[in-house]
Amino acid sequence: MVAGQAHHVIHVLRLQAGAPLTLFDGCGVEHPALIKRIDKSGLTLTVTGRIKASRESPLDIVLAQGISSGERMDYTVQKCVELGVSAIQPLMTQRSVVRLTAERAGRRVAHWQSVSAAACEQCGRNVLAAVLPVQPLMKWLGEPARGVRLLLSPHATTTRLRDVAPPRGTVTLLVGPEGGWNTQETNAALGAGFTPLALGPRVLRTETAAVAALAAMQALWGDG
Repeated sequence: MVAGQAHHVIHVLRLQAGAPLTLFDGCGVEHPALIKRIDKSGLTLTVTGRIKASRESPLDIVLAQGISSGERMDYTVQKCVELGVSAIQPLMTQRSVVRLTAERAGRRVAHWQSVSAAACEQCGRNVLAAVLPVQPLMKWLGEPARGVRLLLSPHATTTRLRDVAPPRGTVTLLVGPEGGWNTQETNAALGAGFTPLALGPRVLRTETAAVAALAAMQALWGDG
């Protein structure tokens, strides 16, 4: 158990020696354990079993998210992991407020991966949702397409989520940053096989849009 997790167990949950807790390996296996000792160096645990358990959604959803700033991106990662997203692909876009060098991008991905892990711990998921390396939108759009591809756009006029056939494979959901998409990006996404999708008559903030779309997908096709 890493230092941050030990701190959470000791100082946030305030568990004592003898208390049970559950460890997970990020690949679907859980390990019931007991706290054997708490001291200045951290925790000592006794693992008491091994359980193969699945709490994953029947949907394989990849969230391709235009990078937003600060807590907005953290919120998006956290809530979308709780809602069962399989992976998150951060994208640099023309209207992204955040501009990342390669070094900063690596640090941000590591941070978002820790947010994903903490969200898994909170909601009981035992399969870790991966945060993929940052890519420029146009480069990413050039990769081979797979499954259903949906582009969230407040300007979409014909496609609603309930009009989309239940997917049989991967669903890729493309969501813009704070400033949304420009015309070039929208046209490139349409050319890459994305279907424009509106969630209603109101324009949603970037951190609201992905969460709302995922909740609706789970209700229509997945957990619901």
